[in-house]
Amino acid sequence: MLPAPNRDRISLADVLPSCLAALQSVENRMQLPLATRVVLVLVDGLGAAALKARAGHARTLVGALNPRATIDSVFPTTTASALATLTTGTAPGQHGLVGYSVLDAANDRLVNQLSGWDAGLDPLTWQRQRTVFEHASELGFQAVAVGPARYRDSGFTQAVLRGATYRAAASIADRFEAARSWLREPGAPGLLYLYVPELDVAAHARGWESPEWTHRLDEVDAAARLLVGALGPTDGLLVTADHGAVDVPARSHVLIDSAPELVAGIRFVGGEPRCLQLYFEGELDAGDREALIDLWRESESDRAWVATRSEAIEAGWFGEVAPEVEPRIGDLLVAARKNVAYYDTRTSKPSSRAMVGQHGSWSPAELQIPLLRFGVFAR
Repeated sequence: MLPAPNRDRISLADVLPSCLAALQSVENRMQLPLATRVVLVLVDGLGAAALKARAGHARTLVGALNPRATIDSVFPTTTASALATLTTGTAPGQHGLVGYSVLDAANDRLVNQLSGWDAGLDPLTWQRQRTVFEHASELGFQAVAVGPARYRDSGFTQAVLRGATYRAAASIADRFEAARSWLREPGAPGLLYLYVPELDVAAHARGWESPEWTHRLDEVDAAARLLVGALGPTDGLLVTADHGAVDVPARSHVLIDSAPELVAGIRFVGGEPRCLQLYFEGELDAGDREALIDLWRESESDRAWVATRSEAIEAGWFGEVAPEVEPRIGDLLVAARKNVAYYDTRTSKPSSRAMVGQHGSWSPAELQIPLLRFGVFAR
């Protein structure tokens, strides 16, 4: 049995569309009331389970962690896919960012969806959906994004934040101060999106159970406390995440090229360590493809969900999949269900194999994220 998204639960795709609806005072999936200024804080890598486990370091955030305050991210539980879903309100099968590294069939290569944008990959067409920021601007609302300066002109920013005015701020405290200043500015009602990458960076380097990760959570909570105190009577604040994380020690790495039969016939190894997307050589005939699929299932089904592209699509892993997007998805997906991470030592960088915190698959620690409501949204 393959896992599948729970369509009855609020998900990351509902968050920004509901914020825009709140500005318009219209019904929305999250039942947000009317607001004149909305701030959405996205804390990269802040899983609901990790937040609960470190509750003593996040008293402001945990104070809003009630029974309705946990929602689902998207599959794969990776930043590129999740942030594109957040800002477009659509599933990966529609916006097209279906993983961390995926096939660019036109150029016969893997592309990194966060940092691999170049002249051969147009962010305005590769990401296929209009953003909520574009809709907000057309309706006369402000649309502002606050994040580190290094992301201002990136291809990924052009893909997922188009329609928003980007304001750069260096530290966590600086970004939250920018949000507080915006709340005090005159002008039209609007929406501000604030991005916090520091927890995810700490998790990858040291693990979410590390002192470094906890220190960053302390910083976020202190900044959030000040922002909550600055909210006016018609201001709404939401805090959420793109995914959670699991800590995977080096002894739990699975080196796929140590079994040559598993990589024979594989042209590209994409995705990420918790969710491989394998692309077959074009000359493999149907029999060879089936034999390779059988080998992977025999080898890995005890610790991963092994699904063909068609099986994953049928199970709804990527939502409804547009024909243009389908070739970007791996011929075979290997989504970890035990505490393992998959690597191909022929191509993986030492920095990748040094990562402790990992995400990409279906575990509750990766999939379940907080949705915390403050200001007018908490009433």
